[in-house]
Amino acid sequence: MMLDGKVAIVTGAARGLGRVEALELARLGARVVVNDLGAAGDGSGLDEGPANEVCEEIRKAGGEAVAHFGDVADWNDAQSLINTAIEKFGDLNILVNNAGFCRDRMIFNMSEDEFDSVIRVHLKGHFSTMRFASEYWRNKSKAEGAPVYARLINTSSEAFIFGSPGQPNYAAAKAGIVAMTMSAAQVLQKYGVNANVIMPRARTRMNDSGTLAAMFAKPEEGFDVFAPENVSPLVGYLASPASERLSGYVLIVYGKEITLVGQPDVSTKFSSDETWTVDSVAQALNPHFESLTPISDGFTVMP
Repeated sequence: MMLDGKVAIVTGAARGLGRVEALELARLGARVVVNDLGAAGDGSGLDEGPANEVCEEIRKAGGEAVAHFGDVADWNDAQSLINTAIEKFGDLNILVNNAGFCRDRMIFNMSEDEFDSVIRVHLKGHFSTMRFASEYWRNKSKAEGAPVYARLINTSSEAFIFGSPGQPNYAAAKAGIVAMTMSAAQVLQKYGVNANVIMPRARTRMNDSGTLAAMFAKPEEGFDVFAPENVSPLVGYLASPASERLSGYVLIVYGKEITLVGQPDVSTKFSSDETWTVDSVAQALNPHFESLTPISDGFTVMP
C-alpha cells in the first residue's frame, strides 16, 4: 500500500488506459477521483455510467473513489476537478492526465473543427488540470515551508515522434504535451512536484477501428502485448515514493518493455567564414543530405 493516504486524479478514467490506471492507484492505497465524460472514441456523446462503474469497482475492492464528469479542457470544470479531490479527500498528490479522443484525417482533408477539437482535449485538457493542480501544490508548499508530495503524470504518444500521417492534429497535441511537461518539471521541482510523460502503446477506443485496429487486436491466445494493464504498473511506480529521482523524463511503455526516450540533441553543424548566401548554403548542405535518405521515407505509424 505504498500510496496509502495519497489522493489521485485520473482523467479519462472510465475506460481503457485511464480505467486500469485508476484501479492500480486504488490498489496501491490511493483515494481516486475518476474523471470522465463518458464520450466515445471520437469525443461524441456523454455517459456517466462508465465512470460510476469504475468507482464502484474500486469500492468493492475496499478502496475509496468519487466520480467527476467535467470537461478537462473547460477552465471551470478543470478547476472543479482539482477542488473535488481537495474537498472530498482533503488533499491532492497525484494527477494522471489521460483524457482524449481522435479525429483522424490527412492534413489536406482535415477540417478546422477536427484540428481544434483534438488540440483542445489533449493539449488544453492537460494544461487546464496542470494549471490548477500546480497552483495548489505551490501554495501548499509555500504555506508549509517545505516541498509537498506531488506526482504529475502526462500521457503523450509516439505519434509525436514519428509524425503519424493521418494524425497531424493528434501528433501536434502530443508533442505539445511533452514540451509543456518538461517546462512544468523545471518550474515545479522546488515545490516537491515530479512531472513525467508516458507514451503507451495500448489497445483503446482510439485505435479499435480503422487502419490500426488489426495491429492492436487482442490475440486469441498467449501474451497480450497491447493490453492496457501492461501500462498501469509504470503509472503506479511514477506515482509512488519509489520514483523520487524521476522528473522531466519521457518513457515509452507497452507489453513487457519500458524505454527511456532521450532528449533532442544537436546533430550536425554547418558554418561559413562569410555571411550566408543561398549558394553557399547549398554548397554546405547539399553534399551532406545527398548521402542521406529523406527522413520522411522512413516514417511509420509505429516503429
